Amino acid sequence: MANLFKRAIAFTDIHFGLKSNSVLHNQDCLEFVDWIIATAKANNCDTGLFLGDWHHHRASINLQTLNFSLQALERLSRAFSQFFFIPGNHDLYYRDRRDIHSAAWARHIPNITICNDWFQQGDVTIAPWLVGDDHQRIANMSSKYMFGHFELPHFKMNAMVEMPDHGEIRAENFSGFDRVFSGHFHLRQAKRNVTYIGNAFPHNFADAGDDQRGCMILEWGQDPQYRAWPG
Repeated sequence: MANLFKRAIAFTDIHFGLKSNSVLHNQDCLEFVDWIIATAKANNCDTGLFLGDWHHHRASINLQTLNFSLQALERLSRAFSQFFFIPGNHDLYYRDRRDIHSAAWARHIPNITICNDWFQQGDVTIAPWLVGDDHQRIANMSSKYMFGHFELPHFKMNAMVEMPDHGEIRAENFSGFDRVFSGHFHLRQAKRNVTYIGNAFPHNFADAGDDQRGCMILEWGQDPQYRAWPG
């Protein structure tokens, strides 16, 4: 079976609707997506991946925010023949269930694959936000690449605070994968074979002075490369 991609571009945690549905923030998000598309074309990326937290507010979507969100996904649909979208915890109405999420309507947009359940093709696994006993499956799975939106202990939630260990899942459980790439924690960081790729762009004062965010370009079998959004 052919590899899922030759060269992919991935980004995460853009949070449409942040800052009380700020029009400025949403416009920044849309401009960031335009940059993603231009960067993908310049680097011959055939596949796009979004690793979670497209929207910020779990319970509702402001109509103006929804308009920006729809424009962004339509542009990604036109730009990529395949674009994989993981709903993150901010996209889920319930933190411990996946049945209701804020991007369900995007499944009707061509070329957008919503990965709200386990997806496996060839040597790639895409995981949904883990709920219930999902974490127990990880240790028995294997592939070259795993993409997800994981909440792993001993990684930094921000520049100062480390995620505590609740005894459910650890980086060690991903030993069956060559490389694991995740959204969720906004700080780019890596331990063992797990990398948090860094969110789209700095969102608040906790991010000040840290521009190690933007996107990741991954050519099959090569080390990932990172680009920072100049905006």
